[in-house]
Amino acid sequence: MIDEVVLVRHGRTSFNLARRMQGQIDVPLDIIGQWQVDQSALELARSYYWAKISGVARNPETLPQPGPDAIAHSDIEEYREAPAARRTMRVVASDLFRARQTAHAFADILGLPVTYDQRMRERSFGRWEGLTREEIRQMDADAYDEWKANQSGGGRYGVESLEALGHRGADAVSDLIGQESGQATPSTLMIVGHGSWILATIHTLLGEDPESSTSLDSVRNAFWSRMTPQYGDYGDFGGHAGQPAWKLEEFNHGPAIASHMDWENGPAELHGPHMPMWQVL
Repeated sequence: MIDEVVLVRHGRTSFNLARRMQGQIDVPLDIIGQWQVDQSALELARSYYWAKISGVARNPETLPQPGPDAIAHSDIEEYREAPAARRTMRVVASDLFRARQTAHAFADILGLPVTYDQRMRERSFGRWEGLTREEIRQMDADAYDEWKANQSGGGRYGVESLEALGHRGADAVSDLIGQESGQATPSTLMIVGHGSWILATIHTLLGEDPESSTSLDSVRNAFWSRMTPQYGDYGDFGGHAGQPAWKLEEFNHGPAIASHMDWENGPAELHGPHMPMWQVL
């Protein structure tokens, strides 16, 4: 049974740096994005180290064993008997490469497999994908201004509505939870995806309208949020029969290093002579 869902945004890409509409274009992380996801992965791996023990307990063939001259073998029972083995973790990522890179930065440390799901892809921006905001404004200033005002414009250019995006995300989460509903072992679901997808999905799971809600800010690169499904008492969180209600435990949280340095631009030793600096709008 899944009792915790962690949603992680991918790290920075060259499109993020240039402020281009990324959408479902497959763009890899840039060097700063790789640094960001590595920092977040290390912090998350410390918090969820139990998942490595749990994985070994369930897959004893992954436990390294010494050679024939050793006086003893590694003891799998130590892993099976550890309290950490009493829960499991599943890592699911968008199939776009930037999300896959981010997921593996975390999962590889703990020896966890990663599965990919197209339902976690970023919001589609249709004909706007790959364009900067200024280029979109030049194409159609009215449509751009409508989108800028409430983030829900652009439909005539094939931009996916926030309502549709939120339902796509919430349906995917509900489906993944349903797949584990018959399991007695408590489990954490780690989803690695994209900023707009995460924000719209959280709003929808909380019963809010992603088209109009302003209760949450945008999601930073390689930051994470944490939610818990409320299976028992639906009253406090607005759930309905047959579906858990949701509680947002943590939103837009990052590693400790992000609080005392320029997270968007990373350390100076990664700045090549031709790399522009990310600027706040």
